[in-house]
Amino acid sequence: MNTLTKTILSAICMTAACIQLQAADGKLHVKMDCKPVGDSIVAMVILTDDHEKGTTFTGKQGKFEFDVDMPYVAHLYLLEPSALEGNRNAAVYHVPGIPGEEVVVTATERSRYDVNGSKFYAQFHEADIAIETAQKEGKDVTQVIYDFIKAHPDYEASAYIITQMRDPEKMKEAVNLLTPSVRDGRMKPIYQSLFDQIEAQMKAEEEAAKKQAAGIMAPDFTLNNLEGKPLSLSSLRGKHVILDFWGSWCGWCIKGIPQMKEYYKKYAGKFEILGIDCNDTDQKWRDAVKKHELPWLHVYNPKTSNVLKDYGIQGFPTKIIVGPDGKIVKTIVGEDPAFYTLLDELFK
Repeated sequence: MNTLTKTILSAICMTAACIQLQAADGKLHVKMDCKPVGDSIVAMVILTDDHEKGTTFTGKQGKFEFDVDMPYVAHLYLLEPSALEGNRNAAVYHVPGIPGEEVVVTATERSRYDVNGSKFYAQFHEADIAIETAQKEGKDVTQVIYDFIKAHPDYEASAYIITQMRDPEKMKEAVNLLTPSVRDGRMKPIYQSLFDQIEAQMKAEEEAAKKQAAGIMAPDFTLNNLEGKPLSLSSLRGKHVILDFWGSWCGWCIKGIPQMKEYYKKYAGKFEILGIDCNDTDQKWRDAVKKHELPWLHVYNPKTSNVLKDYGIQGFPTKIIVGPDGKIVKTIVGEDPAFYTLLDELFK
């Protein structure tokens, strides 16, 4: 399993809740032969309530053998202790956490590892190698997974790797390839929870599209500015206003600042930018505005505010251009060159 696969699985873990499944043996037996990790490893189970529970185990020269409490199918992370302190070079190995099974993890380097073991994990290893090979060869990973499931419909691992596909329709087709016992077995909550998440996300995006559509009257709001005084959107009526939903923690938001400054100066007086800081503390917001020398208007959006909900914000940065009449002209999500092309079309 390479780093890319690990990243994909991590993303899945953050979006797909792990549904509780009762098992006769609520433990997973773990064997590790991973020389890069030294003599200490932390086993962290991601539980259904998103609570992380870590247990430290000791070994010798990367060799470990221990049991992890696993009352239901979940996600298990095996990581070097320094990873918890923010060390990005620390080893982080993600494996499916299956009660009553034995997993064997081997690694000669931090960025790549193999997962094998009892019946489920032997199946998973076979699938994992196929996926890794597809990535190296630049093949369509979703299609490779689909073909693997078609060839192995009776593998429980086939149900698990459905979560690594990137096409919701293809995922549903893959489920129908599974034998009934696998499709409705203990892996079902893993892929079903992801389906539920995808469906919820699609509904949220549909609602967002309605709220952000051109011609819709932009919901008015009042938030405090840098001086702690209330500033309302309606007070800027009569000019084009760009609502910039951003945060100091957002890498793409920060990356776009130089070009935002350039265009703010290029079309000075033709539009106003209202920066709406999200998911920051008040102090971090103020520090970021000062550090990056942002010359436009700013307001702080506390967590108690309904502004993000009213505008259906799904990602950052999001820029919404509001016309002089208070109606939405265009919504651009992400740091997209199309935003600056639109400004040129509107103002030059």
